[in-house]
Amino acid sequence: MFLFDNHPDLPNLLAEKAKAGAQVRILLGDPESEAVRQRDEEEGIGGDLAARARITRRYLEPATTTPGVEVRLHDTILYNSVYRFDDDVLVNPHVLGAPAGQNPVLHFRYLPGARAFRHYMRSFDYAWERGRPA
Repeated sequence: MFLFDNHPDLPNLLAEKAKAGAQVRILLGDPESEAVRQRDEEEGIGGDLAARARITRRYLEPATTTPGVEVRLHDTILYNSVYRFDDDVLVNPHVLGAPAGQNPVLHFRYLPGARAFRHYMRSFDYAWERGRPA
């Protein structure tokens, strides 16, 4: 949700990128899933994590009618948040009991032979394949 708070034009930007040929894939925790409920409990945020997932999905709605923008929900364990932009990936590891904003963000760049970038993208793809359309 923080992305929309800081970039309210993000849905339009995502739609423009998709129209220009980019593949935009957004994978959100299913607000009805046990994984979201458990993380919410561990972070002590009183049900607000599911609400944040629903709000984020609502913010994305203007972009979702654009071909090339796909949003899915998943119910896998929420180990980290992954944000990929071309050859860069930002990873926000979820430290048990701490909200995402209190945890570090790791920056990896794709380089031939480097493993970290591909490692996190395999993780994303694994959850993506198990997700369902939002």
